[in-house]
Amino acid sequence: RCASMGVLGNALWQGGERPEDAIPVLEVTLALHRRFWPNDEQNILGVQTNLAGCLDDLGQHHEAVVLKRETFDRQVATLGVSNECTILSGNNVATSLLGLERWEEAKTLLGEKLLPAARKSLGADHNLTLALNENLAMALTNNPERTRDGPRLHQDRRAASTRRFISTQATTCSKPR
Repeated sequence: RCASMGVLGNALWQGGERPEDAIPVLEVTLALHRRFWPNDEQNILGVQTNLAGCLDDLGQHHEAVVLKRETFDRQVATLGVSNECTILSGNNVATSLLGLERWEEAKTLLGEKLLPAARKSLGADHNLTLALNENLAMALTNNPERTRDGPRLHQDRRAASTRRFISTQATTCSKPR
């Protein structure tokens, strides 16, 4: 039943026609997972992520960022900050913070926690690392107390994207058909 509830909640949300009806279904699904499978951390976090995404889509950004932060904190505790899923979860938090114009919080999360972990574990040219760089540049550029780093990070990201595109093209073109 719980799996069916999750499928229904996701269908209502991602189908786009009735996302407001998905909220109570996803909330019940989350409560059931927490009650009956408290040790299944990754499934609980998955349902929580879906609920946060649905809340975001409905404009309930403050509620969504609370759930996203809780998800990120649990993933840091269980998987470590260098895990790709954890970094992606942290990027979700940062994106929400940027949307709420909480520039300093986003800058701190991105610059002090996520980017160092992403560069070390994923590499500087990984898509997620590049997305983190872009979000940090946005936080630095839009922050009223801005620094000179924002535009430089945009340039670094463009250069890395170009390097990645060129190396992908070279690899792709040399493969036999």
